[in-house]
Amino acid sequence: MSGQTITRAHIAEALQSELDIPKQDAAQLVETFLDLISDELVAGATVKLSSFGAFSVRDKNERVGRNPKTGEEAPIPPRRVLVFKPSQILKDRVEQGCGG
Repeated sequence: MSGQTITRAHIAEALQSELDIPKQDAAQLVETFLDLISDELVAGATVKLSSFGAFSVRDKNERVGRNPKTGEEAPIPPRRVLVFKPSQILKDRVEQGCGG
């Protein structure tokens, strides 16, 4: 599947074949897993997945930005951003997979 976008359906199909479970159960498993992660992130928790990485929410303060075309300054409001930090194991796997 290199170069393609992996969807919830792709993940459900992989679970279905790997675990030999009904397609509907696999789809529900994917939805439940993603809902649990989303709920924790919305609540401000960090979600750590061993050997994969950690998702967290970071609060960014208001700051002054600049329009690159006009050079005009504009305020950028405070916001929450989602951050993913891959584990060293995942980084190593990606590096090995690129032929380097």
